[in-house]
Amino acid sequence: MGDVSTAPETGVLLEHLFRHQAGRMVAHFTRLFGPAHLELAEETVQEAMLRALQSWPQAGIPENAAAWLFRVAHNAALDAIRRKRVLADQNAVDEFARSAAVAPDDPAVEEQLRDDELRMIFMCCHPEISREASVALSLKTVGGFSVREIARAFLADDAAIAQRLVRAKRQIREQRLTLEMPEGAELNRRVDSVLEVIYFIFNEGYAAHAGQDLIRQDLCAEALRLAQLVAASSIATPRVHALVALMALQAARLPARVDEAGDLVLIESQDRNRWDRQLIGLGFRHFDLSMAGDEVSEYHAQAAIAATHARAGDAESIDWPVILRLYDQLTSINPSPVVALNRAVAVARVHGASQALAEIEALAKDPKLRDYYLLLAVRGHLLLELGQPAEAAREFRAALSLPCSEPERRFLRRKLDQCEAA
Repeated sequence: MGDVSTAPETGVLLEHLFRHQAGRMVAHFTRLFGPAHLELAEETVQEAMLRALQSWPQAGIPENAAAWLFRVAHNAALDAIRRKRVLADQNAVDEFARSAAVAPDDPAVEEQLRDDELRMIFMCCHPEISREASVALSLKTVGGFSVREIARAFLADDAAIAQRLVRAKRQIREQRLTLEMPEGAELNRRVDSVLEVIYFIFNEGYAAHAGQDLIRQDLCAEALRLAQLVAASSIATPRVHALVALMALQAARLPARVDEAGDLVLIESQDRNRWDRQLIGLGFRHFDLSMAGDEVSEYHAQAAIAATHARAGDAESIDWPVILRLYDQLTSINPSPVVALNRAVAVARVHGASQALAEIEALAKDPKLRDYYLLLAVRGHLLLELGQPAEAAREFRAALSLPCSEPERRFLRRKLDQCEAA
């Protein structure tokens, strides 16, 4: 054992280990127990964490803390097998008892754990499970997020998130969903579902829809980790690499997206020296991998837009004509009103605010954007550029009445003050 630690030190280390190891352990024991016993797998991991919290402050933190947790969870799992008769076959019980303590740094074990975790993601994203439940289940079982953390991230009640998890686990039991990877066309459909859930998690971290913080870096980091896990597997497709590239390039800008006060900073005003060069490198490596074959997905187009921003040395060097062409391509793949709104920003940079404003007018009638504050904010910005501060102020006031995060709300108030000063 290592040096005796304080309770706060133990708590910090355990939080780190829980984030990085809990999902792998839950996936490992779920494979051994069977998906119907997912909750039991979670209980064994939680028991190991509780024992660490109780013993490490007095006995000291083990030199290999992760291996200690795996060994204790393994023993807790064996106790559960014997107590609850999870495995009907006594030979299987004996084999489990004889198995060596799990060593997460063993290359063979490491590979099996990655495989278990990947299978768990695909089970969480089964098409029979709703997207909302898939997101919650992925964060809980694979990401190691607590119910409270998930509820806070999505501005939901703890009870509502808990109910989603209960329903999803009931579906797994009743429909006898398995950790077996699908094949053929079903695999393609499941990959799409997995990527959709991962990108949903990332977007919620990149720009929270409400709350005190604009960004949740823990959600962005977990989404990127899960996407890299899929990208490192044998089932990786070009669109998987495109999504990793997109998220890595966007995540690279996170340190500059808010200032010291937590206020929103638009991309043209960001300090590019604060962009994460390591993530930019990761993004471009996966962007190159995404170019294999003829597939061009929505993720490809968005990653290309992010890459164009990343290549620009400063705001004046941003190649807006290229970005506009990429938005045209994205619109042909996904003709959504949000994509059209983002395209209008590029139109303003290339053809001027008047043309962009004319294109936005048609979007104002779309019911999907009725409560979307960014539509009004963009209109206000364009009107201000056209020298119409009174009209712009009206748009910013209307935007302030719609749901958004507190940093975004402060940004809108600053724009409104700018209008009134004009």
